Amino acid sequence: MRVALFAPCFVDHLVPSAAIAALRVLERLGIVVDVPDGAACCGQPVANAGFASAGAAALERFADTFASYDHVVVLSGSCAVHVRGHATGIGDAGIRVAQRTTEFCAFLHDVVGVERVRMLGATLRARVALHIGCHALRGLDLARPSELQLRPSNKVRAVLATVEGLSFAALARPDECCGFGGSFSIGEGAVSARMGRDRLADVQAGGATALVTTDLSCAIHLRGVDRAAGGALPMWHVAEVLAGMAACDALDASGGER
Repeated sequence: MRVALFAPCFVDHLVPSAAIAALRVLERLGIVVDVPDGAACCGQPVANAGFASAGAAALERFADTFASYDHVVVLSGSCAVHVRGHATGIGDAGIRVAQRTTEFCAFLHDVVGVERVRMLGATLRARVALHIGCHALRGLDLARPSELQLRPSNKVRAVLATVEGLSFAALARPDECCGFGGSFSIGEGAVSARMGRDRLADVQAGGATALVTTDLSCAIHLRGVDRAAGGALPMWHVAEVLAGMAACDALDASGGER
């Protein structure tokens, strides 16, 4: 199978360690992975701002770049939702890419399989708060939203449960939004920051020593809120935990930014 990894623009520029971690994880699982440089962005930010036509060129380039792959693994739930929901409107290449695009944790759970992930032998002595981004939660079914009041199901937790020594903090509101929401955090800065503080208060009340997330945009927002309040809570992408890169970040946490 031909697998491609897509690191969204904000990952590439702000947290490239997560992309490196994801590549290491996939390769350690015996998967041959390409990282094409033909697409820099899926066009989501422009489309979400109400200018879908202006973002069409980026989405078309994304589709052309990844059309030949069996799986397109994306390090962002919101980017994956955008591609799956909008690429179908730009021709055959877009339809193929929309059907084959999946988020990183979903790929590990649904395609690779949890038992194979366990063979990575990842270890982390930490009590983590798990934060799944809203798009990944409700748009990709990575977990079952609490408002549905159905039996819980959580693919990300199942993947992380393969990590020796890791335990989960019990959160009062396990799937609450962090307040980022892309441009929402700019247009409604005060509301966004308050939502972030509420999210972190729940994390701290649950006794978490670190936060692990599927979406680095959420982590960037929460880290900013946390640091503004004088905090130093370590925050990692799932890939960094599985790749054994989280322990290095914990050392950096005592001194501030990563």
